[in-house]
Amino acid sequence: MYLVFPNFNLYSLTLLIFVLQGLIFAFLLLKRYFNKKHLSDLFLSLLLIISGYHSTTYIIGFMDWYDTYRNTKINYWLIHFIFAIGPLIYFYIKSLTQPYFKFKKIDYLHFLPALLYFIYRASIFIYDASLPGFDNVQNGWFISNIHESYVSPVIDIITELSRIIYLFLAGSLFVRYRKSIVQYFSNTYNVELNWLRNFLIIYTALYIFGLFIQITDYSFFENYWKQRWWAFLVGSLTMVYVGMMSYFSDLSKLYNLQAPKDSSTGENLDSETKTEEISKELKTQVTAFMDSKKPYLNPEITLADLAKELQLSSNQLSQIINTEFGKNFNEFINEYRVEMFKSKVKDESLQHLSLLGIALECGFNSKATFNRVFKKITHVSPSEYLKSMN
Repeated sequence: MYLVFPNFNLYSLTLLIFVLQGLIFAFLLLKRYFNKKHLSDLFLSLLLIISGYHSTTYIIGFMDWYDTYRNTKINYWLIHFIFAIGPLIYFYIKSLTQPYFKFKKIDYLHFLPALLYFIYRASIFIYDASLPGFDNVQNGWFISNIHESYVSPVIDIITELSRIIYLFLAGSLFVRYRKSIVQYFSNTYNVELNWLRNFLIIYTALYIFGLFIQITDYSFFENYWKQRWWAFLVGSLTMVYVGMMSYFSDLSKLYNLQAPKDSSTGENLDSETKTEEISKELKTQVTAFMDSKKPYLNPEITLADLAKELQLSSNQLSQIINTEFGKNFNEFINEYRVEMFKSKVKDESLQHLSLLGIALECGFNSKATFNRVFKKITHVSPSEYLKSMN
């Protein structure tokens, strides 16, 4: 037989290049996991490896494998582990928004559907291989008459529901985390959180695009290989982008970022025994401490750190800041930093420093954070504020 496989053409070669690049980042993430033991690297690595494996069907198809080897049985082993995609996305977000998260035995249940589907596909192969004439066909009796006609459409519906559920759960985790982080930390870690947001947007968009391809295929016209190729092209580009961004993005700040757990025996201010006078006294105590000790100059100050210095529980301090000052912790700290910046920028002895240099002296940890916070509080940019002074 004259072999034309592999046929490196526009369709096969493009997918192959992007998928291989994505897999390189997958194995780099896996290597980093074994070195640093960050579960987020493991989950994302597995997500990229499975995504690359799914693309194999179309890569070898466009390389003319099926035309060259007419009786190939490779269809039995190109199994879509789509049931694992949703859980991996969910656990990736969970491992970063709950940094002390540990993967427990019960969590394996999320991957049970993927395991059962693998067993089902292996059973199909064993059954079909036992029937006469199996060596003369590409697909045996069960996969041709039962699986493709009846089981596969049901599996498609279940997998779409699974992805919707897990994307919703992952999105809910992220939204709750982003809302709560301002209550405990003076920096909101926008760069890191923006990456998680973009990650969810990308996989939601990828899901919607894939769903669109399936709906048009079932309801309007049949999408052939070349039409479906676009979905796999987008998927392979996503692999490269997600792999590259996650590998080169510094997410280390999120790994130990967790809301404080109170071990203090301090009473809750909502108790009936607490009076308005005590709240006012605590507000005065906090204000005096902020003015004298200037804890906001520490760029990484947290609610737990400040509560410890004030000899209060984190719950007490959070409630004082929320009710007495009308702010969350992040706003409370950054307003002090902005006011100090306004004071320092007028100091002639500091004229040799840049605006960023002065901002860093005031407790800000980056130019981007400083510009964003300053404009949010004063409604003008730092440079516009400087011009107004002159």
